[in-house]
Amino acid sequence: MIRILLCITFVVLFLILAIPVGFIFFLIGLFNRHAKDMASMYLIKYAFKTLLFLAGTKLTLIGEEKIPRDEPVLYVGNHRSYFDIVATGSRVFRPTGYIAKKELKKVPLLSWWMSNIRCEFLDRKNIRQGLELIMSCIKKVKEEQISYFIFPEGTRNDGEEGSLLPFHEGSLKIAEKSGCPVVLVAISNTHEILEAHFPKVRATHIVIEYCDPIYTKELPKEEKKALARKVQEIILEKLKEHKNILKGERQ
Repeated sequence: MIRILLCITFVVLFLILAIPVGFIFFLIGLFNRHAKDMASMYLIKYAFKTLLFLAGTKLTLIGEEKIPRDEPVLYVGNHRSYFDIVATGSRVFRPTGYIAKKELKKVPLLSWWMSNIRCEFLDRKNIRQGLELIMSCIKKVKEEQISYFIFPEGTRNDGEEGSLLPFHEGSLKIAEKSGCPVVLVAISNTHEILEAHFPKVRATHIVIEYCDPIYTKELPKEEKKALARKVQEIILEKLKEHKNILKGERQ
């Protein structure tokens, strides 16, 4: 239970002590939104890396060099844990917003910092709001060079490690309409940090793999139609490969 107490204490203290810093960032944003975005990103990266350290997480990274550095991207990953956001958010190098469920918008301070790093809040029951959110993200990718991270399963997958829920195809429209590359992200074993034995946090080896970028504007029409299925197949294959990396530790 020590790790969960350390993590909770850190999160609470960070959210409270960072209030004056957030106010300074707000003032900066009045004159330079990009400077505010970058400052917010680096601060949250520090918080995420600290959380991973307190949780005793060992992180194996594969293919991070494949991420385009000179343009925004749409990250598409599988989702099994809240630590998916912590782990991947600790590695971003440009402002990157996550598409999160609208319920998180009600959490004081947390939702404020989520907005600061350009997260968007999705009402999964409101189709119209979902379409408006996608259009807003497309505009921000084009005009403000914001990257986005989506979990097309739509919710956390509580099934067997290495499995996937059906992908929602609409989320890929951000890349198709903005022209930004799609970077697939296969995430393994984050479920074992917390969700597999809640409320305990356990030291865990996780794997994050970034795949070669996909440029949807270069795909033939038929491949665009089948993109969601292709994305799912690639991530599934990577998750199978990760089992070999983690196999020795589970024996």
